[in-house]
Amino acid sequence: MTDTNLSFPTTRGRRFKEVLFRAATVVALVLVIGPAVWIVAEIVGRALPHWRWSVITSALHQTSGGLLAPLLGTLILMAGVLIVAGSIGVMAGIHLGEMAGPRRSGKASGGLLRTASEVLSGFPSIVLGYVGYVALVVGLHWGFSLLPAVLILSMMVIPYIAKSTETAIRQVPTNYREGAEALGMSMGYALRKVVLKSAAPGIVTGLLLALAIACGETAPLIYTAGFSDHITLGLVHTQGFPYLTYAVFNFFQLPSNEAHYLAYDAALILLVLVLVLLVASRLVVARTQRYSEGRH
Repeated sequence: MTDTNLSFPTTRGRRFKEVLFRAATVVALVLVIGPAVWIVAEIVGRALPHWRWSVITSALHQTSGGLLAPLLGTLILMAGVLIVAGSIGVMAGIHLGEMAGPRRSGKASGGLLRTASEVLSGFPSIVLGYVGYVALVVGLHWGFSLLPAVLILSMMVIPYIAKSTETAIRQVPTNYREGAEALGMSMGYALRKVVLKSAAPGIVTGLLLALAIACGETAPLIYTAGFSDHITLGLVHTQGFPYLTYAVFNFFQLPSNEAHYLAYDAALILLVLVLVLLVASRLVVARTQRYSEGRH
């Protein structure tokens, strides 16, 4: 009888701690979601009252007109980052996950590479932009143009792509590789047909998230791309390249209402681009989990 009575406070105390912990997690979730909701509501609330669809089809004339050139410039920058950072980051991730890991004869040569990647990801974006300005814009005399901007943005997101690729490859079950080896597949063929095929959703998710990070950057582009109200052909010596984040950063500081409206519109367009990329990454993850092992 005594033991039974003593068990009630213990059970009651555990329930109280469980409720307290759940409440703390809810508060933490609100602290994470609250600022995001506030930012989205602020952008939408400022942009929608003056929104016009012609802003995405009209040319920009200094601080008036539309945002066609900055929008196309941002999409071109994202395409360049996808090509440069995507290829380098995925190949680096394949090396770290498949060829520099303990699976390959106990090698641990990826330690230095992982450390270098983590150090690179820790550099502030404005520092990378300044390095790009000194080395590419001034040092190589490329001027404010597309190529320096793409290279610096790619340098900034390559660690994220490499890490996500390595993680996706390491999550591929070992028996997939053993089965491919038992069937007599070469390492390269098994990597292409078995490992990368299984890891593709994780790799694509990392690429989309990296693009979302790149399209919202401002500081590296100010140092490398400058700005122009029109798109000119060529990778270097183009005297500036347009992008949306500059419109948000600079036009909001100008005294005219029309410049403010363009800044709000540019912020809304950027928000839509980022949300599309994030939703696409979540859809990839959801589709992967639907067909993953253990789900019925």
